[in-house]
Amino acid sequence: MTTRPAWDWDLLDAHDRLLDQPVSPAFTSRFDAEAWLGETWRQLATQGVAAARLAHHGVPAAPPLPLEGR
Repeated sequence: MTTRPAWDWDLLDAHDRLLDQPVSPAFTSRFDAEAWLGETWRQLATQGVAAARLAHHGVPAAPPLPLEGR
């Protein structure tokens, strides 16, 4: 049985609008998704991402996390 990617991040601007770029990769586990954000949040912030919201199969799984000052 193959595990399909189910987790990704909605990357939002300062007005909570979904950004076209950059794009979050898809992950097979929540742990991997959260680890990726922990490693890349500074780079994302410099690209105009104000917050990231975790999604599971396209459904928000948590409130947005602000990236500024994390």
